[in-house]
Amino acid sequence: EEPLLLAELKPGRPHQFDWKSSCETWSVAFSPDGSWFAWSQGHCIVKLIPWPLEEQFIPKGFEAKSRSSKSDSKGRGSPKEKTLDCGQIVWGLAFSPWPSPPSRKLWARHHPQVPDVSCLILATGLNDGQIKIWEVQTGLLLLNLSGHQDVVRDLSFTPSGSLILVSASRDKTLRIWDLNKHGKQIQVLSGHLQWVYCCSISPDCSMLCSAAGEKSVFLWSMRSYTLIRKLEGHQSSVVSCDFSPDSALLVTASYDTNVIMWDPYTGERLRSLHHTQLDPPMDDSDVHISSLRSVCFSPEGLYLATVADDRLLRIWALELKTPIAFAPMTNGLCCTFFPHGGVIATGTRDGHVQFWTAPRVLSSLKHLCRKALRSFLTTYQVLALPIPKKMKEFLTYRTF
Repeated sequence: EEPLLLAELKPGRPHQFDWKSSCETWSVAFSPDGSWFAWSQGHCIVKLIPWPLEEQFIPKGFEAKSRSSKSDSKGRGSPKEKTLDCGQIVWGLAFSPWPSPPSRKLWARHHPQVPDVSCLILATGLNDGQIKIWEVQTGLLLLNLSGHQDVVRDLSFTPSGSLILVSASRDKTLRIWDLNKHGKQIQVLSGHLQWVYCCSISPDCSMLCSAAGEKSVFLWSMRSYTLIRKLEGHQSSVVSCDFSPDSALLVTASYDTNVIMWDPYTGERLRSLHHTQLDPPMDDSDVHISSLRSVCFSPEGLYLATVADDRLLRIWALELKTPIAFAPMTNGLCCTFFPHGGVIATGTRDGHVQFWTAPRVLSSLKHLCRKALRSFLTTYQVLALPIPKKMKEFLTYRTF
C-alpha cells in the first residue's frame, strides 16, 4: 500500500527571512518508548509533543491504538507539549533511552532538582557548536556541553541506557560525552577530512558509524574508541547512516543516489539500492535531483525508508531491489520510524513535519530467530557455527 499522509504539523510563526531564523526541520525523533516526538521546527525552536498526537491532528479512521490508554491517564495529569527555545539553529536531536536504575540515581545525585521518576532527556545540537541537554518531562535545561568548534550536525545515545552521547560536527570531529559525569567529554574522534553529517551507534553498542562529506564511511569501536575500518564504495558524499535493529547490517545513503547495505563486521558490500527517477527531468541541469538526504531502518528490521531530492519518500523491503511504495513529499530532509512501527515521520526545508503510514508486518519466525541470534553473534561467529551453509547465508543476510 502507498504511504498515506496521517498528519502534517507546521510552525506556528511566519518565516523570517534572515539567517538566524533558519526554518528547516533538520531533525525529527521519537523517544525510544514511543511516548514523545521531538521536532526542530526552525526559528531555533524544538517542539516536544506527547505521542500519540491529539485528535485534531489525525484524520478519522487513523486513531492510534494507544489512544484509549492516553485518555485514561488524563485524570492523573497527562504530559503536555513543551517548547524549547535553544537560542541557536537546531541541527541534531537525540532522545536518551530510559536509564537503568543505577544511572537514574547518579543523574538524580547530580541534578537534585530533577524528579527521580522520569529521566528521559533530549539532546539538541546547535549552530554554534553547543549541545544543550533537556529534561523532557519538565522542559528544564540540565546541561550545556561545549567543545565543538562548528555546527553539531547529529547526535546519538548508546541504546544501553549508559547515558553516553556521541556528537558529530562540521569541525570534522566526533566527540563522546558521559552524561553520568555531568557531561564530561571522554574522547575526541578525529580522521574525517570533511564535515561530519551523521553518526549512528549499533543497537548492541559495539560500533559507531560516522558519515562525512566524503565517499567513505568510518566504523569505530565503541569499546576502545578506535577506527575499525573505512567502508568504500560510494561515488559522492555520504550523508546518512543507520544500523539494523540486530546490528548485523549497516545502510549508508549518498548524494550519488545510492543506498549501500553493508556487513559492518566484514566490511562487505551486500547490496545497492539505486534511486531512479520516476519522471524524466525537464532539462539536463538537474543532475542531482535524486540526491539522498536520509535513510533509516524500520523497528523490526524488514524495511528501509529513504528521502531524496526528487520529492519522494520511498519504502524498501529488505529482500527487494526496487521500492515497494512511494509518497510525494516536497523538500524532504530527514525521516525516522515510530519505534513500535506503523508510522514514518519526515521533516522538510519549510519547517514542516509529516506523519505517514508505514507497512505493518508480522515478522516470520525465521526472521525473529535471525534477529535474536544476530543481536549477540558477529558474522564471524555465525560462520564458525556447525550448521548448514544455507542457514549461515540466511543468518548473515547473504540470501539477497
